[in-house]
Amino acid sequence: MDYDFSFFLAVATLVTGVIWGGYLLVLKSTGAAFDEENEPVLVEYARSFFPVVLIVLVLRSFIAEPFRIPSASMMPTLLIGDFILVNKFTYGIRLPVLNTKIIEMNQPKRGDIVVFRYPKNPAVDYIKRVIGLPGDRVAYYDKKLHINEQPVSQVSLGRYQGVGQGEDMTGNELILEDLTGVEHNILIRNGAASAEGVYVVPKGSYFVMGDNRDNSNDSRYWGTVPEENLVGKAFFIWMSWDWQHKGVGFDRIGTVLK
Repeated sequence: MDYDFSFFLAVATLVTGVIWGGYLLVLKSTGAAFDEENEPVLVEYARSFFPVVLIVLVLRSFIAEPFRIPSASMMPTLLIGDFILVNKFTYGIRLPVLNTKIIEMNQPKRGDIVVFRYPKNPAVDYIKRVIGLPGDRVAYYDKKLHINEQPVSQVSLGRYQGVGQGEDMTGNELILEDLTGVEHNILIRNGAASAEGVYVVPKGSYFVMGDNRDNSNDSRYWGTVPEENLVGKAFFIWMSWDWQHKGVGFDRIGTVLK
């Protein structure tokens, strides 16, 4: 069990619900009328906070959860300081805290941007792009992808110009990559060493990589992501803040991720 924010939300919901519900049961058993002005302070706080924490728990656990991008591993798609929303039900409905799936939904598709619990430390959330599906054979050599023996199309778009906290990525090659129908931009730092090899994706797992190929700690280094580690699919930028550039990035707010 991971003692994350969901755990504390669940505990807060349970505690405030028990206090408030228990007080109502006592009133009912004694035949006393509810008197808001004379209710105990603890009960007053529980009555006020219970619906709030319950709504937050339901929304965050089953609908959408906000995340902030802390690193450059998904540039140029996601910049440091982007705030995103993650769809929590796309890949199935899971119980909060226990992470047990109770309703099956869709399976991840190649090209999806996913948030998952890092297999080496499940308390940490990572975000990457799905490259390989179960059973796929993924090869990465000379900064080029091959999936099931087929080369992935790459078209150079010139040199990338970074800004703010991503300025040190200036000069990297900007490339349009086509993951069997899913087009997206990636960054390559020519001359930089990178992990290479052939990887066979096991059943029930996914091979993921960052769009910033030479600045990403991903499946090339630590292996695949088990299905049970998936948190959800990133789909929307609702805020962007880069204190080293222009503060609020109004041009990025409302961006639908692909």
